[in-house]
Amino acid sequence: MKFKGSGKFFILIILSLLYCGTFVQAQDNTPSSNELCRYPTIYGNEIVFEAGGNLWRVSRSGGTADRLTTDKGFDIMPRFSPDGKTIAFTGDYDGNTDVYTIPANGGPVTRLTYHSDVVQDAPLRWGPDNMVVTWTPDGKNIVFLSRRNTYNSWFGRLFEVPVTGGLPVQLALPKGGLTSYNKEGNEIAYNRIFRNFRTWKKYYGGLAQDIWIYNFKTKKIERVTDWKGTDTYPMWYKNTIYFASDRGPDKRLNIWAYDINSKHFRQITHFKNYDVDWPSLGNNGIVFQDAGSLYVIDLPGDILHKINVTVPDDGVR
Repeated sequence: MKFKGSGKFFILIILSLLYCGTFVQAQDNTPSSNELCRYPTIYGNEIVFEAGGNLWRVSRSGGTADRLTTDKGFDIMPRFSPDGKTIAFTGDYDGNTDVYTIPANGGPVTRLTYHSDVVQDAPLRWGPDNMVVTWTPDGKNIVFLSRRNTYNSWFGRLFEVPVTGGLPVQLALPKGGLTSYNKEGNEIAYNRIFRNFRTWKKYYGGLAQDIWIYNFKTKKIERVTDWKGTDTYPMWYKNTIYFASDRGPDKRLNIWAYDINSKHFRQITHFKNYDVDWPSLGNNGIVFQDAGSLYVIDLPGDILHKINVTVPDDGVR
């Protein structure tokens, strides 16, 4: 895979049929070359994910996916709005990656950002520019990560853009990464370092990620994790911050939970062979990829399911 736009290209090689797992409750599986459902998002009984460069929608119970986008560009990082009616995503059209929206049931695409990458040939490990991260809890703005306005272009800053259109506004943080709001919208759990497109395993160096809480009213920052390895993908659900960490005995990224009141950590998933990849929080669950297959954790209850998804072969490029 390679990003297209301003010197970045997406290259995706897949077979004529994509098959994303079988519905079971086991937590390990053998990878297969025909499994590739990525960057999922969830709301209610619907899951949207990327496959073959387009966005697809499937029931939470699994089944055959319906295609939402059919463009020749490359769509990535879909995220449901808080009311489940709209999907924000980063689209690679006409030589640039920008923030777009589409109705959750399908329809016309709306472009919200118009800013070229400041780096002509940014390496894949930096991730796409104008990358959708989340929504504000009121559903009025989409938060994205961009290399604009940075003194060093290898990292990005967080911005929000109105879903109705308008100029993006930078969040009051010098740099950031993956982010999740509390229900009230006055605090975020976030990574100060964005390293999620780098495929390093058991990394304990200077770019090791931690989870922090930032309060927009008091301007105070609180450190949540101090593990020497990777703590990333923060997801704030009620009084719990879910995240992915390789702190477990198998040194694989698994889903963990941090109780804000008790300060207690607990491990939710126990994958031994492959890292949990790109988990995201919906209104009643967490969806993620592991070894090419999709899984859902029901909230509340932390019940894990593996999802059977079939992508029709007419969706393959």
